[in-house]
Amino acid sequence: MFWTVKRGAELSTDHHLVVSWIRWQGKMPRRPGRPKRIVRVCWERLAEEPVKTVFNSHLRQSFDHVPRAVGDIESEWALFHSAIVEAAVASCGRKVAGASRGGNPRTRWWTPEVRGAVRLKKEAYRAWLVCGSPEAADRYRIAKRGAAVAVAEAKSRAWEEFGEAMEKDYRSAPKRFWQTVRRLRRGRQQLAHTVYSGDGELLTSTEAIVGRWKEYFEELLNPTNAHSEEEPELGGLGMDCPISGAEVAEVVKQLHSGGAPGADEVRPGYLKAMDVVGLSWLTRLCNIAWSSGAVPVEWQTGVVVPIFKKGDLRVCSNYRGITLLSLPGKVYSKVPERRVRSIVESQIEEEQCGFHPGRGTVDQLYTLARVMEGAWEFAQPIHMCFVDLEKAYDRIPRGTMWGTLQEYGVGGFLLRAIQSLYLRSVSLVRIAGSKSDLFPVRVGLRQGCPLSPVLFITFMDRISRRSRGVECVEFGVRRISSLLFAEVVLLASSSSDLQLLLARFAAECEAAGMRISTSKSETMILDRKGWLANSGSGKRSYLKWRSLSISGSCSSVRVEGIGRSTGRLVQHLQ
Repeated sequence: MFWTVKRGAELSTDHHLVVSWIRWQGKMPRRPGRPKRIVRVCWERLAEEPVKTVFNSHLRQSFDHVPRAVGDIESEWALFHSAIVEAAVASCGRKVAGASRGGNPRTRWWTPEVRGAVRLKKEAYRAWLVCGSPEAADRYRIAKRGAAVAVAEAKSRAWEEFGEAMEKDYRSAPKRFWQTVRRLRRGRQQLAHTVYSGDGELLTSTEAIVGRWKEYFEELLNPTNAHSEEEPELGGLGMDCPISGAEVAEVVKQLHSGGAPGADEVRPGYLKAMDVVGLSWLTRLCNIAWSSGAVPVEWQTGVVVPIFKKGDLRVCSNYRGITLLSLPGKVYSKVPERRVRSIVESQIEEEQCGFHPGRGTVDQLYTLARVMEGAWEFAQPIHMCFVDLEKAYDRIPRGTMWGTLQEYGVGGFLLRAIQSLYLRSVSLVRIAGSKSDLFPVRVGLRQGCPLSPVLFITFMDRISRRSRGVECVEFGVRRISSLLFAEVVLLASSSSDLQLLLARFAAECEAAGMRISTSKSETMILDRKGWLANSGSGKRSYLKWRSLSISGSCSSVRVEGIGRSTGRLVQHLQ
């Protein structure tokens, strides 16, 4: 061991800093959960025209060496992937990102002038300690005052430059502006360098932490009690309608420039910067996948990134996982999505407002408000059940999903293209710069895939049609029994009708492999007659909330417990 005294360190006390060195033999221990320094491509430079020209020139040279004969999808994807990544590296260059603890973060105001002034102050301080003369003390005070002035001026100048840059970003780059605002509001995020295992044991090593995240998401994305069903036969493929270059160009144009890449590390800026040659190469790749009924493994690989919600940082269930997919794969998925939507759009019920262009939750809120206002005006009760589905995306059986698409008229090459995205569906977890091993995902729709929303509303439309009965709420000439979005609102005119409607809906969900979350589902009753009857006694209760309970099978559904709510809604309805 060796130690020394650092007289220049300012500790605001009469003591001096003592620094010790320890000689360590053997492998240096790694800090658990330590983020890695990542070298990435400076893809932001693709917004510059000269850089974009160099990028397309490299891509064109690579395309000229591609054999005209069509190979298998994996070899074709390997050629395209290597070419676009090499072109991005050659034109944009690389930089180090993700500096970890112990790195050298740059301070805006730490300029060479400030460094020189601080060095002069330290030298004057040491000289004063050696001789102790009044002249040395005066020189130290002058140097100290000069260093303080230099630091203050540099900080003020740095903040002015930061403000000017923010004003410029607000006008020309709003996304970067709001990213900076959110980062400043959020402050420094704390990372969990340890996690609890499934048995409650605290894990500290990087390998154990990554393995725990893999175990958690593998169990979450593959429910053990999920419904299983044989996949239907495709039958005849019918007429092949290839993918046009205009379709691919339109989809690429709609990509968000700042989107995160998937497992292949292909960023949206690469695709948006491509000229006609690059787009024709991507179109060729999509047509090979379309005609062969197979897609590369990297297109089926999802990168799960845990995002902290609330609670203990060391508990995996306090995180929400978002899945990042390959962007070329998402471009390919968008083409079948448009074709599927053109087929099923006219068959989806009007009650469905989820994932519909031009529709949203505001439409459902307006419809529900109008129904409640009409019922209040004519003193008619309304019984509503707000149904939440447990892990709706992750529980959909894929065999049932393919059968549903065939019922709605989706088949042939289109259905085979959709199925090809799920044949070898795998995921991995990325946490603190480390990646887990791949694990299969056998159930549910793909998170982040452009196809998933239209597949989900088609699946839920089938359940809604099969559970429909005579129970409903009449609003003029309209008969409304449900309002559909990601969740479901069931409407009936009496408690018994709501019980029947809910029982049928729960049974259809169970038959389709779905499950109702009773802890998040609620029932509400609007009854003006009860409010008028109790208005004289001071018990002005017009809304009654009840909790949902499912015992045994889904055919046995009951509503339990009553809570009452009074307040501002009655003023609005009146």
